[in-house]
Amino acid sequence: MKRAIFPGSFDPLTLGHYDIIERGVTLFDEVIVAIGVNAAKKYMFSLEERKKFIEDAFKHEPKVKVVTYEGLTVNYCKEIGVEFILRGLRNPADFEFEKAIAHTNRDLAPIETVFLLTAAKTSYIASSIVRDVIRNDGNYTKLVPKSVRVKK
Repeated sequence: MKRAIFPGSFDPLTLGHYDIIERGVTLFDEVIVAIGVNAAKKYMFSLEERKKFIEDAFKHEPKVKVVTYEGLTVNYCKEIGVEFILRGLRNPADFEFEKAIAHTNRDLAPIETVFLLTAAKTSYIASSIVRDVIRNDGNYTKLVPKSVRVKK
C-alpha cells in the first residue's frame, strides 16, 4: 500500500491545501494529513479546530486520515512506516525551500518527496494571507473549504 504524509500547520486549511490532498488521493492509497505541533509558534486556530476543519472537509474521502505529530516530519514518517512526503508548490520560492527540505529528509531516511504544482486558480492562496483577511474582517470564504468557519 502506497501511503503519503502531507505535513503542515494548516492554520487554516486553504483551497490550495484541499486541491493537493484531493489530487494526492488519486496517486496514493492513503494520504495522511499530518498537523505539526510547534509549541514555539502562535496559531490563529487551535489544534482541535484545525483537525476538525480537515476531517470535515474530507469526511467523504476514506483515503484521507488526519493526525497530529511533534518533531521532525521524517522521524514521524519512519515511526508510522510512510515512505512518501507529499508537498504542494505554488511558486519558485516554494520549490527552492522545499527542495532543501527534501534533500535533507532523504539524507536522514529513505523518504521520497513528491511535489504537486498547485492549481492556477489556488496558487496565490497562503494560510498567512487567509489569516490576514480574517483578522481584517475580509471575506475569507473564497479562500478556504466550507468546513473552515470563524466564530465571531
